[in-house]
Amino acid sequence: MNLPNSITMSRIACLPLLIWLLSASSPITGHAQEVAASLLFILAAITDGLDGYLARKRGQITTIGMLLDPLADKMLVTAGYVCLVSFNPHIVKPWIAVLVIGREFLVSGLRSIAANEGFTIDASEVGKLKTVLQIVSVVAAILDRGWNAWWVGPGWRNDTGWFFVPVHVIAVTAIYWMTFVSILSAVDYFVAFWSKLDHASQVSRKKRSRLMSRKKTVAAVGPTTGNA
Repeated sequence: MNLPNSITMSRIACLPLLIWLLSASSPITGHAQEVAASLLFILAAITDGLDGYLARKRGQITTIGMLLDPLADKMLVTAGYVCLVSFNPHIVKPWIAVLVIGREFLVSGLRSIAANEGFTIDASEVGKLKTVLQIVSVVAAILDRGWNAWWVGPGWRNDTGWFFVPVHVIAVTAIYWMTFVSILSAVDYFVAFWSKLDHASQVSRKKRSRLMSRKKTVAAVGPTTGNA
């Protein structure tokens, strides 16, 4: 249990607390509930990049880390969207949560099959964008329950100031962009998986063809016998 794996485990340990904060039985009420849940989710999301960076820098990439890191990521995202269906149903509809979770199952299944076939599917730029949008959309959807907008500057308590941050607009935009990019990312993974699987099948067929040709050559030559 090295430092990167400990950080990954801490992300998993945050999940019950996040679910508690986003539930009706939360010990914190009012705007403090949204702020606390948002900060906890952001902190957990930061550890996602931190554990991978430390594992590579310190040369501590382990099998358990390779298993737990993507598992922790998917559990965090799944917990966030499932809780938001009841915490802020005006923003996160049930079909959105089902689509996001289904996409995670699909990608995990493709990666498992790919590993079984002897190749890997690297994370694409679309997949990385999807991850960023998921974090932004979850945080914005949590804050949207308490605020439509944030005013910045003197007089913010009276909804006046220099400028305002449209929390509701950001939440709606991020949620639907995330949904679109999730679908696009799933298609991208499937295309990458299919092309690599087809390439692996071609390589396998060529190996079998060479093996059969060698056997035929050996059989054609055969052992020679005779009297001198």
